[in-house]
Amino acid sequence: MDLQAAHDLAVTLAVQAGRLQLERRDTLRVGAPKAHANDVVSDVDIASERLIVDAITAAWPDDAIQAEEGHGHPGTSGRKWVIDPLDGTRNYISRTGPWSVCIALYDGDRPLVAVVHEPVADETFSAITGTGATLNGEPTLATSERPLAEALIGVSFQPNPRTKARAGRVLNDLLPHSGDIRRLPAALNLAYQAAGRLDGGVCLDTNLWDIAAGALIAREAGVTLGGPTHDFTTELTIGAAPALWPALSERVRASA
Repeated sequence: MDLQAAHDLAVTLAVQAGRLQLERRDTLRVGAPKAHANDVVSDVDIASERLIVDAITAAWPDDAIQAEEGHGHPGTSGRKWVIDPLDGTRNYISRTGPWSVCIALYDGDRPLVAVVHEPVADETFSAITGTGATLNGEPTLATSERPLAEALIGVSFQPNPRTKARAGRVLNDLLPHSGDIRRLPAALNLAYQAAGRLDGGVCLDTNLWDIAAGALIAREAGVTLGGPTHDFTTELTIGAAPALWPALSERVRASA
């Protein structure tokens, strides 16, 4: 597969889905909650996912697709596209914060391509493995050297009762020792770390489609990522600029 072609198609589709979301925001319809009362989905989530899945399937019919709203399918190539058509649906519906379109390509367990597009700001974070990360086509690096006491930390978590209790423990320990926090959808948490807007971040109890694209972009920008042990997981993803990593990871692991 031509990874540049895969990257360029993913960027195009993410931007198209973002435009659809902006155009249909005033007429969206919200469906019944999924896993819990705060797990909402709209007709725009579903339309965005179909737009992306249909185009990828037409271009690479042998690739598997894992998509949040259920339009995925198995494949035979060994490659898998991981798609969150609208990460931050509650923000989108309530008009209280940012959201993004997320597309990642894996070969087995190895990430190859990632795109996170923020429609309102018209910002596209992307990466091809081994070539660095970009923001709207320009290279971006995580270069912060702020200590934890001055650091701005992103926090992302699923709003179900169990995870909210877990997040409360982490925040109770982290907030007094950090500069400040921002709650964000997981993909933008990681993308903003890649751009140096956040010094570090924590994601609790996510799904693969929430973090797959953002994680590759963050790593390609120089963010250190980990989880309960060496590598990050959907249960716990910690990210930080290298200078901040030891202090942030030690404190989060102790409370998470």
